[in-house]
Amino acid sequence: MAFAADQPLTNESRALARTFAILGGFFLVLAAGAYLYGLDSGTAFPRDGSTLVVGRDFLNFWMYGRAAALPDPGQWYDPVAYAQALAGLLGSGYPGQNWSYPPTVMLLAAPFGQIGYLPALLIWTVLNLTVFLAVAMRRIADRRTLLALMVSPAAIFCLISGQSSFLTTAMMIGIFALLDRRPLLAGLLVGLLTVKPQLGVLIPVVLIATGRWRVFAVATVTALALAAASVALFGMQTWIDFVTQGLPTQNLVLADPEGIATPFYPTVFMNLRGIGFNYSAAMAVQLCFAAAAVAAVAWAFRCRADADPRLLFALFIACSITAVPYLLVYDTLALCFAVLMLLDGNRLDRTGAWLARPVYWLPLLQIGLGTLDIPGPGFIAPVLAFYIVQRLREAREGALRPALNPG
Repeated sequence: MAFAADQPLTNESRALARTFAILGGFFLVLAAGAYLYGLDSGTAFPRDGSTLVVGRDFLNFWMYGRAAALPDPGQWYDPVAYAQALAGLLGSGYPGQNWSYPPTVMLLAAPFGQIGYLPALLIWTVLNLTVFLAVAMRRIADRRTLLALMVSPAAIFCLISGQSSFLTTAMMIGIFALLDRRPLLAGLLVGLLTVKPQLGVLIPVVLIATGRWRVFAVATVTALALAAASVALFGMQTWIDFVTQGLPTQNLVLADPEGIATPFYPTVFMNLRGIGFNYSAAMAVQLCFAAAAVAAVAWAFRCRADADPRLLFALFIACSITAVPYLLVYDTLALCFAVLMLLDGNRLDRTGAWLARPVYWLPLLQIGLGTLDIPGPGFIAPVLAFYIVQRLREAREGALRPALNPG
């Protein structure tokens, strides 16, 4: 599924990419100014204006690395024990955090946990940005569009949060680019993606629908090997702690009656929770959307496998976001990339161009509207998926509706 290069951008596509780049750059300047203004750098763990440490979510990743060297690595799946450990480093009253990833993440985090927090954060950030930029440059030819991607709200929130979305997005791009050319490497990347499985949940559907059994087998072996390695190094009790304490704690975020987290989760489930749906009702609707997403991916990769790989990739990402209840704003970076890649390849008609706008600003829309308990951003990915399905249905012998044209 190679993402082939295409003709230069049309005037309309170029104008949209330039608009994204200018407005995204403006948002970057505002975000950087506000962040630096509220920064308290007088401690070993500098805090930003929200009182969280610089790097925010990277703190959890770094603590996974520190836990890897402890006699009982899984002890911090207990939120009380983890809060006490953070208090010992940061002082009492630090905003609540919890561990949500499986023990396999310790294999990746271990080297970072053995060095100081700030040097580890710097190395992690440079590594993530370098890998993502190198991969994105091979798929997006127009420099305006590439700049728009790098200053997108999803990218900025990922950078502020110290998150792994740069790396996981690059991995997903690599998986789909290598499915046919390097199936063993693609399978290896799929297996590694199980460390953070949210956006890869529909990959098995793709592999089964297209009969890519070698990729499926390599991915399975890789995932099992990672699990086995984590058991060998950290013990079976770590997995027991993850299942009995880590997963239930993660579910508390979804069940939160106060809706504290809802502004940051652009999912159908969380949008419905924000307007008063109870857990069961919101989850029932979420499951319906998930079933539709699975069906759309299975149909597209089975019956339209010869369609433009960029459309198939964008559909996969949109459906992956549609299918899950637990996903944060920075995890929409892959969706932003997919839409900008369609723009770069002149694969957006006028309807697609209009949909590209809310996709690009999705993190800001979710935080702004979610804070006011106004639903909508969680349905952007499903609407985009529906649009792409219609494009694929209309396609005949690989012909797509024209890209943006004057008039």
